[in-house]
Amino acid sequence: MTETARIQTPYLVEEDELDRSLRPRRLEDFVGQRTLLEQLGVAIEAASARGEALDHLLLAGPPGLGKTSLAQIVAAELEVPFVQTAGPALERKGDIAAFLTALEPRSVFFVDEIHRLSRTLEETFYPAMEDHRLPITVGQGAGARVVTLELPPFTLVGATTRTGLLTTPLRDRFGIQARLEPYGVDELASIVRRSAGILQIGLEDDGAVAIAARSRGTPRVANRLLKRVRDFAEVRMEGVVTAAAAAAALEMLEVDERGLDRLDREILSVICAKFAGGPVGLSTLAVAVGEEQDTIEDVYEPYLLQQGLIKRTPRGRAATPAAFAHLRLEPPAAAAEAALF
Repeated sequence: MTETARIQTPYLVEEDELDRSLRPRRLEDFVGQRTLLEQLGVAIEAASARGEALDHLLLAGPPGLGKTSLAQIVAAELEVPFVQTAGPALERKGDIAAFLTALEPRSVFFVDEIHRLSRTLEETFYPAMEDHRLPITVGQGAGARVVTLELPPFTLVGATTRTGLLTTPLRDRFGIQARLEPYGVDELASIVRRSAGILQIGLEDDGAVAIAARSRGTPRVANRLLKRVRDFAEVRMEGVVTAAAAAAALEMLEVDERGLDRLDREILSVICAKFAGGPVGLSTLAVAVGEEQDTIEDVYEPYLLQQGLIKRTPRGRAATPAAFAHLRLEPPAAAAEAALF
């Protein structure tokens, strides 16, 4: 381990433990997603009463909305072991076999980014999910034979930010399919207040609302901003997170009143100012802002679309009148016309 790694490790471990401590532990602690929580509550109670494994569960939605937390809560409510991995970590059938054969009965097996599984590995899950069996090929060539391993009943919980990349056969094998939606300001304010209590941060209600309003509808962002605002309040203010402290801290962090950060505004500025409102192709936009296409498409674009600041057109991305208004720019006639299509 390098000297730099030794210096950084304690901080990274502390931050990781801090993030875990803010996760809700039970369904009753989870804020928002009421319909989904009600559905899960009924399914969990029924499975527990029958002594069965819960149906396989697919959780979809943007990053930071609580998919991992919900998977952990499901295991806690069922009082069963929780085993976690990620799609990119599963490279061979043997990787899947090692996990599945080690599961205890009714365990929750959580696969994050399940859409990144290869098609071959997806097919390995089919008999395991349906029949609790895992066919394994032993040997090579003419002497190869198939050995079927019996698996205990288990619950596969898959999390994905891109449901469209899942094949229909895999998606259809999940008995419970749910999509997590962005949170409202009131819900995020409740999350901020709960996190502040855990972290023992002095927080006023208007400070919680100020943070929530700039959190992009995402609990993970809200908790991250809370910790940064806490630092600012302790160093520059009197240690209490007020609306004024939150506003000053978030301005320093370059997060504006709609939750847009510097790169969000740069994307809008490039479309509005350099390309007269667009449309502009994704590859051109990526070069103009110095960012990868996938990052723009997966991280920044969804929120800008949700806020009605940009539109996707057959010829590329175009700014809406709201984008010009947010940047305090006058929309050219061509941009106003393009935003209609």
